[in-house]
Amino acid sequence: MAEIKGTYNEKFAGVAESLSQSLDAGTDVGASVCVIHKGEVVVDIWGGYKEEAKINEWQEDTLVNVWSTTKTMTFLVSLMLHDRGVININDPVAKYWPEFAQNGKSDITVKNILSHTAGLPGWDVELKPEDYANWDFCVEELAKQSPWWSDRKQSGYHAISQGYLIGEVVRRATGTTIGQFFKQEVADVLGADFYIGLPESEEGRVSLVIPPPPSPELAAALLADPTSIAARTFGNPKWSEAAIMPHNRWWRAAEIPAAGGHGNAKSVATVQSIIANKGDYNGKRFFSEKTNELIFETQAKGMDLNLGVDSHFGGAGYGLSSATVPLGPASCYWGGYGGSIITMDQDLGITVSYMMNKMLNTVVGDSRGGNIGIAAVTALFS
Repeated sequence: MAEIKGTYNEKFAGVAESLSQSLDAGTDVGASVCVIHKGEVVVDIWGGYKEEAKINEWQEDTLVNVWSTTKTMTFLVSLMLHDRGVININDPVAKYWPEFAQNGKSDITVKNILSHTAGLPGWDVELKPEDYANWDFCVEELAKQSPWWSDRKQSGYHAISQGYLIGEVVRRATGTTIGQFFKQEVADVLGADFYIGLPESEEGRVSLVIPPPPSPELAAALLADPTSIAARTFGNPKWSEAAIMPHNRWWRAAEIPAAGGHGNAKSVATVQSIIANKGDYNGKRFFSEKTNELIFETQAKGMDLNLGVDSHFGGAGYGLSSATVPLGPASCYWGGYGGSIITMDQDLGITVSYMMNKMLNTVVGDSRGGNIGIAAVTALFS
């Protein structure tokens, strides 16, 4: 079996076995897994290699682009600022960002952008990949355009745009960027090795994501109706170009808060354990239990216009239990393009994190992370 490094409580041996099996099968090349239960790290493991050629082994401190798992960091920041009264997620976005009110957006709330119901999942203007590194351009164009739909209970996954929308509200309300706020108020406080905007000093630790094979089915679906919400979202720039964007320094250096974060399973689990413990991490409180209730207030439930599956979004942005991802009533999660995933259960007090470099053709999570989650929860009841 593939060698697994790190440590784990023997009770959670099934988690290590799941990762080892995935490495043996070739469904993983390099990955890390972390499980935190009631503040205790019970699994912190890694294995495999940093690249497809299998030259350099994955290390304890290896970092990887976790794609939309980064969104969970922006959700946490939003909860913290709401709790402090710096923003109120029920307020119109335009209260903090007046230019946003253009073209019928004056009533769109911060909660709408968190729950993917704002109708701004992409840009009207044609984008080049490098435009994502131009913050002012991205937010100014979003402020100008009209929403693509009017029903604020209808979700349409804001794959990249959500980070700019949340991030600009944070910048207007605090005077600092969301990446800087996250570093100072969360990562540095917890000692969490996670970055929204990777410093050049950390480049040597990066494992570049391995793009998935082309998906003829996705390409055909987008071409079938180029005017659809999904085609407009994932076709500008072309989704086929997306997987290699993290291979560029401009992507890694930029603050791309919905998709550009770099970390590993332990750093993601450390931060998101705040959610599993209702705003607290080992005695340090980040938000109140009252604010915690926002996570589980349903904002959108049903078929997502972009994901094309039954989805369930709460008031703070996290995914909740649905037919697609059945979870407990006090569980929430989110994942990233290619397979990374983080799940928190407040009843069990558990956080399960899986971060990897080999991407599959999946938007948010797949069976690899799912199997690890099942093994972790099973261990609690063994």
